Amino acid sequence: MTRCGNLPAEMNSFVGRTTELDEIAKLLTRTRLLTLRGPGGVGKTRLALRAARNVRDDYPDGVWVAELSAETDGDLLIHGVAGLFGLHTPAERPALDSLVEHLTDRRLLIVLDTCEHLVDSCAALVVALLTGAPDVQIIVTSRQELGLPLEVVMLVEPFPVPPPETADLADHDAPSLFLDRARAVAPGFRTDERAMMAVARLCRRLDGMPLAIELAASQMRGLSATQLADQLDVHFKPLTDGEGLPIRHHTLRTAAGWSHELCTPAERLLWARLSVFPAAFDSEAARGVCEDERLPDVPGALTALAAKSVVARVGDRYRLLDTIRDYGRDWLDELGEGALMIRRHRDHYLSTARRMGAEWYGPRQLEWTCWAHRELPNIRAALDRCLGAGDHRGALELAGALWVLWCRLGFVREGRRYLDRALAAVPAPDRARSRPLWVVAHLALIQGNMSLARDRAEEAVESARRYGDGDAEAHALLALAQTRLFTGDLDREDARAYALRVADGLDPTSPGTFFLPSFLALAATFRGDFDEAVRTLREARPGHEARGELSQRAMDDYVLSLALFGRGDLAEASAAARASLEVKRRLRDTVGSALAIDQLARIAATEGDGGRAAWLLGAAQRIWTTFGPPGTEAHTMAALREAVGARATCLIGETAYARVFDEGSAAHFEAAVAYALRD
Repeated sequence: MTRCGNLPAEMNSFVGRTTELDEIAKLLTRTRLLTLRGPGGVGKTRLALRAARNVRDDYPDGVWVAELSAETDGDLLIHGVAGLFGLHTPAERPALDSLVEHLTDRRLLIVLDTCEHLVDSCAALVVALLTGAPDVQIIVTSRQELGLPLEVVMLVEPFPVPPPETADLADHDAPSLFLDRARAVAPGFRTDERAMMAVARLCRRLDGMPLAIELAASQMRGLSATQLADQLDVHFKPLTDGEGLPIRHHTLRTAAGWSHELCTPAERLLWARLSVFPAAFDSEAARGVCEDERLPDVPGALTALAAKSVVARVGDRYRLLDTIRDYGRDWLDELGEGALMIRRHRDHYLSTARRMGAEWYGPRQLEWTCWAHRELPNIRAALDRCLGAGDHRGALELAGALWVLWCRLGFVREGRRYLDRALAAVPAPDRARSRPLWVVAHLALIQGNMSLARDRAEEAVESARRYGDGDAEAHALLALAQTRLFTGDLDREDARAYALRVADGLDPTSPGTFFLPSFLALAATFRGDFDEAVRTLREARPGHEARGELSQRAMDDYVLSLALFGRGDLAEASAAARASLEVKRRLRDTVGSALAIDQLARIAATEGDGGRAAWLLGAAQRIWTTFGPPGTEAHTMAALREAVGARATCLIGETAYARVFDEGSAAHFEAAVAYALRD
């Protein structure tokens, strides 16, 4: 892999845990499954990530971290983990099979972080990975062990606390953590004997819990250690409330409550509202969801919460630790704003998804690609909340608005899952169904399910006409035309008739207008009118370039390669296919990449290089199998692959073909793309 893992950068210095780190390193030499178990706030995640960082050189295929606290649906767990490796599996293929196949010959370490709410699903995933991928090792962090026979469990305890009347703290991790964090916010912090005894006292009061210690240290601006310890003594009274909660749970709750009291009213309100985010978010999202007349300065309050360690900042994004989020959610419910914030969270991602769709065919495609991948946990949470709470129309609107994510960025299976559930929940005629129906039609086309694509497209046409939605009708007609094209049932006049009907229903700025030249050129190519196809695409190119658009231009380059190949211009055809592949890789469009690799295999076979053709066919086959095969109903596309395979076999023989094909099919996605782009 060219990208060996996704270990996040450390937010601040790592303190202590030397013994635990040594023990983890030893355990990883004799076990494939290590669970770090401990209470919330004890530092399991930081310990796991530091341990993984220490041993990452032992894993040539990287260390991969799956942060699971935002995942609420066990059925989607596998897809989230598969997404780490760029896998977005088709509906026809079990996601777990694709993931195991992808990892079967890899030596890597996976960290499954925060598993306690998905124990059964995590256990099933772990068993499958360890059984099918013999060189994969896994570290789990959880408040509860998975309960597997092969599992080695290491209990993560709070830091040992210094004994009373101690001022020498050099060998104690708890005060070392406090001092490190306190100096970050109060560089002039005094460290005389009286101050060190106060630090020892507050570490004892906080039971050595790292999160509680960090919260306390963040309050050192303008306070001495003695003053801070005295304040803690007032708040941390004997726990005799009879709730039956562990003392460490009370410690964290009390520490969070004390930090809450030290916040301004605006900061407290923002803390509560931010709890609606299940994962990381940026300042724009925080403003979009949380800002109103009661909270007019979200950036200011957000900066203050980050300074107080209530919000963790990683680059330009923020997140609440689970314990802090739980406390904020309790206050959100107390304020009676829970439903309001869920609705605002949905509306923010709906409006942003609509903006992404409207701006997709323009200069911001790479920015929108990054946004969609970063915001997946929030997008999923918004969709799951809509479906779980009966807001089915909201789910329809959001799932339909996310057509770029589903159709252009490779999340085909997930898009189908959400769209199918939302459409099933709103079966009666409804204006909100029109867009989701044509999106499903296009997804079915990508998957090669021509019968479903035709049915959904026809239903979308009917719905769009019922409600006067010309744009939705045009997109549905285009899907219908493509279905006929790929099944060999579209002649020249039909193609032109469809194009005129589609163009007539589209606004000039609609994304659908950018599909039409590619569709017409592909139809011309399929019937042998190669010059017409080349002319159509070259006439369209200035429009794409003027808008700074990449995605459709890359698809046009692929179709251009087909047409150039048809008229015998192999060098130009190869250049066009490479140009398409380069962009599709940048956009993480696996389907578009597979098409371009197939085309390069076809060119190699025609040039007499049977070995390269066989290797590329094998690599493309793995991508199709993993991400979504063309499907048996897509006769035209399947026939092209079969012809290339036959030509390559004639060139190098069946035995050599099978060997080289297998070599290509063993390559991971990035290696396949790199090979295909070579001259």
